[in-house]
Amino acid sequence: MSKYWSPAVRDLTPYVPGEQPREHMIKLNTNENPYPPASGVEKVLRDFPADHLRRYPDPVSQSLREALAQSYSVDTAQVFVGNGSDEVLAFAFQAFFRQERPISMPAITYSFYPVYCRLYGIDYRTIALGDQWQVPLEAFTADSGGIIFANPNAPTGHGHSRESIEELLKRVSECVVVVDEAYVDFGGESVVPLIQTYPNLLVTNTFSKSRSLAGLRLGFAIGSEELIEGLERIKNSFNSYPIDSVAHAAGIAALEDTQHFEDCCSRIITTRERTRRQLQQLGFDVLPSQTNFLLVRHPQYDADQLFIALRERGILVRHFNTEALRDFLRISVGTDDEMVSLTETLSELTS
Repeated sequence: MSKYWSPAVRDLTPYVPGEQPREHMIKLNTNENPYPPASGVEKVLRDFPADHLRRYPDPVSQSLREALAQSYSVDTAQVFVGNGSDEVLAFAFQAFFRQERPISMPAITYSFYPVYCRLYGIDYRTIALGDQWQVPLEAFTADSGGIIFANPNAPTGHGHSRESIEELLKRVSECVVVVDEAYVDFGGESVVPLIQTYPNLLVTNTFSKSRSLAGLRLGFAIGSEELIEGLERIKNSFNSYPIDSVAHAAGIAALEDTQHFEDCCSRIITTRERTRRQLQQLGFDVLPSQTNFLLVRHPQYDADQLFIALRERGILVRHFNTEALRDFLRISVGTDDEMVSLTETLSELTS
């Protein structure tokens, strides 16, 4: 611990990302898309004129925002873009959640949320999940300084319907409700259409999962013009040129190829469900999932030992060493061949 750190830095417990191994492995630990991005993205990367890089990018990312607005049937002024959804979420915490009252979030959810709270000095309270590992929307109250949850939730995989989230929005109108839809394209129901009725709703999403652009860092938010302006104020007080020119062009190309997007999502959903059934046949408890991952546990085998054994055999999954999740493994959905290797290896380990 450095003597030069500020007190705020000394007290931080940073978010720990999933391992990015240097050696070749079957990588099922960070919920990346197993399939390449749309062919138009490759063309952008191949043909992008290097001379353009001597100039700063468009500070408002207008063309990318217009493409997103068209894809989601909203106005361009209702769209915000950033360097991955993590940056967009960080701006949202600063713009809307630095309130006198604590914000509310699920007790088990994306672990970056409490990190942001500690970084920005935001008080928060957690809502315990229900018996079926679902986020109990009825437990969120109108006296919160803000509400955030992932839908579908991570790492549990359950998603709520648009109708059920609208019931929450009808009850809570005086604070911002952030719905993180990073995984919604794998079987969830987006609440983007509700932004026209509920000005306190902000929906965040990413190009990293269903668009196969985790290595490029693109995220976005959709909400009322009032909320988007709040995000812009934070962005322009931090970095007025957030999206680089290459990412800007690649993002548009990814949005234009809707057939590739739909095909990839469909393949992942099919593989997920096949793997779920196979893991259940091996004796695993598998939580229902509307994401590109499965959260599983075996009643007779220690999750940490299975994690180690899989890694020794060249298969990397995620094990969270927390009290609530230590019995579970989170398994990203890979290609069909990768998932066959996983289930065959687990069959050997649990037989």
